[in-house]
Amino acid sequence: MPENSPTPPAAPAAEQPAPSALMAAVLARLGALVIEHHADYGDDRIHVARENIVEVCRALRDTPELAFDLCLDVTAVDYFGNPDGFRTPTRIWDENRGEWRIRPQSRHQIVPPPRGSEPRFAVVYHLFSTRHLHRLRIKTRVPEDDPVIATVSDVWPAANWLERETWDLYGIRFSGHRDLRRIYLYDEFVGHPLRKDYAKQHEQPIEEFTGPGAKEPRRPEIEHAGAIAKIADRSR
Repeated sequence: MPENSPTPPAAPAAEQPAPSALMAAVLARLGALVIEHHADYGDDRIHVARENIVEVCRALRDTPELAFDLCLDVTAVDYFGNPDGFRTPTRIWDENRGEWRIRPQSRHQIVPPPRGSEPRFAVVYHLFSTRHLHRLRIKTRVPEDDPVIATVSDVWPAANWLERETWDLYGIRFSGHRDLRRIYLYDEFVGHPLRKDYAKQHEQPIEEFTGPGAKEPRRPEIEHAGAIAKIADRSR
């Protein structure tokens, strides 16, 4: 940006709403284990350190007034080291022309955001209580050079396959997981396609399926067409 360009005023600090009854109960139970908390649009969210994730999850499950007995989802976010809520700027300053222009985008070229100083990844847990019908989201940051966090599959067995999905697509390992292997992609696949620096145009060979039923026809079109005809005849 040129020196004579006016500096935009700083955005006013957003007022934090009073915590909901659920968030108040969570904070009373977890105390200092909660690094920060938010309630944007009624969506209660807490941030915890990755070293405390199992302790936090057990407490949320076993505390009667919380009773988070269902893990709906485990996923990740690639922030590229930027803070929560970061958005990639849509315009950049062109020093040669002395003007702002739209960031170039191409269907064959990814334009990653500038790297920030915070841990690159966040692991996100979506919890639900079937007893009290309330929800909570947990986020914990995981660094790029050591993308490992403890498994919570011993707390909620449903997290088993969800953690495998996160490992497969983001490359975050869950220590203590009994069967951490790819769930969508084949074992020979190189990389993790939901990372922001995975090239858009990158293609890898599709391995031939050799498992059970590999020799069977994949689409028995004749039998399928016959079944549809029989259904149509019965409906007349």
